[in-house]
Amino acid sequence: MSHQRHVVRPGRAGSMVSRTGATVLALGLALPAWAQQSPPGDTGKGRKVTELESVQVIGSRAKDRTAAEAVAPVDVISAEQLQNAGVVEVGQALQMLEPSFNFSRTFVSDGTDIIRPATLRGLGPDQVLVLVNGKRRHQQALVNVQQTIGRGSAGTDINAIPISAIERIEVLRDGAAAQYGSDAISGVINIVLKKQTGHTDVSLEGGQTYKGDGLMRQGSVNTGLKLGGDGYLDLTLEWRKRDATNRAGLDTLRVDPPRVTQRLGDADAKDAYFWLNGGLPVGGGELYWFGGVSKRDGSSYGFFRPAGDNRTVPALYPDGFLPNIVTTVKDASLAVGFRRPLGDWEMDVSLNRGRNHFGFHEADSVNVSWWYEPAPGGGIYAQSPTEADTGKLKLTETTFNLDFRGPVDWGVGANPLDLASGVEWRKDEYAITPGDPVSYTYGRSNDRSIPIYGQTGAIAQPGMQGFPGFSPTEAVNDGRHDWAFYLDAESQFTERWLLGAAARYEKYSDFGDTTTGKLSARFDATDSFAIRGTLATGFRAPGVQQLFYSQRSTNLDPSGVLVDTLTARQDSPVTRAFGIQPLKQETSRSGTLGIVYKPMGDFTLTADVYRIDIDNRIIFSSNIVPETVGTDGQPCAPGNGNCPIRAILDPLGVGQVLFFTNAIDTRTEGADVVAQKGCALGGGSLDLTALLSYNRTEVTKRKSQSAILPPEKLFDDTQVTLVEQGQPRVHHILQGVYRTGAWDFTLRGNYFGPVSGEGFTPGIKQTWGGKWLADVALGYRFSEAARLTVGADNVFDTYPDKWNPQTGAPFPQLGFTYGWETMPFGMNGGFYYARLDLRF
Repeated sequence: MSHQRHVVRPGRAGSMVSRTGATVLALGLALPAWAQQSPPGDTGKGRKVTELESVQVIGSRAKDRTAAEAVAPVDVISAEQLQNAGVVEVGQALQMLEPSFNFSRTFVSDGTDIIRPATLRGLGPDQVLVLVNGKRRHQQALVNVQQTIGRGSAGTDINAIPISAIERIEVLRDGAAAQYGSDAISGVINIVLKKQTGHTDVSLEGGQTYKGDGLMRQGSVNTGLKLGGDGYLDLTLEWRKRDATNRAGLDTLRVDPPRVTQRLGDADAKDAYFWLNGGLPVGGGELYWFGGVSKRDGSSYGFFRPAGDNRTVPALYPDGFLPNIVTTVKDASLAVGFRRPLGDWEMDVSLNRGRNHFGFHEADSVNVSWWYEPAPGGGIYAQSPTEADTGKLKLTETTFNLDFRGPVDWGVGANPLDLASGVEWRKDEYAITPGDPVSYTYGRSNDRSIPIYGQTGAIAQPGMQGFPGFSPTEAVNDGRHDWAFYLDAESQFTERWLLGAAARYEKYSDFGDTTTGKLSARFDATDSFAIRGTLATGFRAPGVQQLFYSQRSTNLDPSGVLVDTLTARQDSPVTRAFGIQPLKQETSRSGTLGIVYKPMGDFTLTADVYRIDIDNRIIFSSNIVPETVGTDGQPCAPGNGNCPIRAILDPLGVGQVLFFTNAIDTRTEGADVVAQKGCALGGGSLDLTALLSYNRTEVTKRKSQSAILPPEKLFDDTQVTLVEQGQPRVHHILQGVYRTGAWDFTLRGNYFGPVSGEGFTPGIKQTWGGKWLADVALGYRFSEAARLTVGADNVFDTYPDKWNPQTGAPFPQLGFTYGWETMPFGMNGGFYYARLDLRF
């Protein structure tokens, strides 16, 4: 296989080296790579040198503006780096290669077990904009409803794109809503697809954890075809099967003798992808298209129902049961466009449509109310299905863009004004389809006036245990549209000064309009030192998922008891009863200031500090539970009018409620440092990179429109802790890659700082300490057409700290050994693998 090695050469004065190839270490732990510094020419064994510095990247619409000339920090991660990461999912690869990126590994979290939240700079999954080939990527239909990172958000399913179809990933670490629209508060991730022709790449990979579970098998084929003279069609097929892992400890509280009752770890998953990327010269321009389909089947588990619980039917499950949540994610997208030159200018018109369907199916379960429902002839029915379809979530996004860009000679010095302008129209649609009646009903008639008693004598719970189905009450098929106009200008005013400005106006069909702006500048003080900075305002419109989602499910209340939980739709009778106003947009103000230092051709240092203030952030409220004592000091017995929360919830038959609301303002401050060094060593080349990321998010204000719920109750301390400390404030990557002849050796270290949570132990903060994870890989190239890599991720088998058995009780005693709500690197331990790459 002719394996491309990406290097960066000196560019204009003070250039920032784009990162590519493989890179880093310097502390004795560290691995694959960023930008490499190597002499031009052949790199040995016929490997071709590609100059990514010449590739235009996200963050500027000026023609030929590269990462080396950027006014804001842009990271470029190559296909080779993704391949050498030793993982097979895009989210996991970015977690290992991009320090400002977090990909929390969660479990017992319903659909979030399959679509994990991807974040940038410690913010939310829906505050980072994802593009593919520079076009907006649609979001996921799933809302993260459990106590996890991204709670109450619906981001982009970044794993719906096969890693083998990707040429590079560009990460703009800067607010860019004025340039690219809603969601780009923390930054932009642009995934650029391959468009090679003339050969076929085949990759086969397999591996498993040190514990012997989590067996992973993957195969991919990427091929390119020429269409006519200069046309191309790149096709990718990828298939993956990942077995589940389980790190649950003994359940010493609910079963005797103690045994493992939970499944805690990665879900079982099977993924299949077909993607394409094509272009054809037509009419003096290029007709292009790209997109793909993916289908992913997952199997995860809920919370164990012990034998004596009222949610159990002893006749079916004498030892209790563990509900099985089976999910199917279907994703499809297609973008078609036409670009052509108009003199010195370029026009680009495109239509992009994407959809994400998330289906739920409950197995190994029961509807207790169906089983114990009184039968007409006496006794009980003693019947209930043990599996059922529990409903589907559907999201569809359609985007039309018309863009123009080109130079304007405006008579200021010798450099033209690079101008870009365009319009965008977008339609977002969201639907919830109910499940089978047995999945959500209370008895067969769904009449709550009929008393149905479970085995303990308490009222039986409705719906299938684990993940009750969506009912016709939650069903919705609605949407909204918006249009935008933007203007983006940049100019090299002098040899030393690069200045830019952008403005964007957007109007939404449901909540009005907004205008955002951005100013940027770069000053090359010398040929080796530059200062760069940006100031921006941004916004994020409420997602259609947040506008239309509602659900009834079974969750833990603050006392650790399983209760029916209502996720109420915004602007619904329930939220209006609490005095909660309809959602409005988030707004932000951000700034970045950095330096670029390049004293010699083989060393580069960049450092950037930033601050992001967000007002009216859209979040899930705390779990609001009924009072036990009224405002008059008396118990909340029926008829006590001094218990307003209970008065709202009791008629609904739920034990707690939560909803979307603009309840907090936050401030995020941080710094990113990238240092790169390349040198010759022992007849080979050594490339080193250190990537250091620090960030801190603070909830600066809590607010409530409700006369019933004060701010500290609407968004309590447990949720503040999740926002402020649920993601690592520190993430460092040290990498080193040594190449000699046909061999290459990669060593990488990832440090994940401490995280804290108190979502399951209100008032008691649990902290899991920072950890270093080391990865190692050894590659050998047999020929131009074959390369073998063997390696291990987390080679020293590092685990998170264990949950404190005293302050964390009862969860460690239930088997939650390593924590729950915040898991930045998971708890699978070491993983070893082998990969074979072939080219034909």
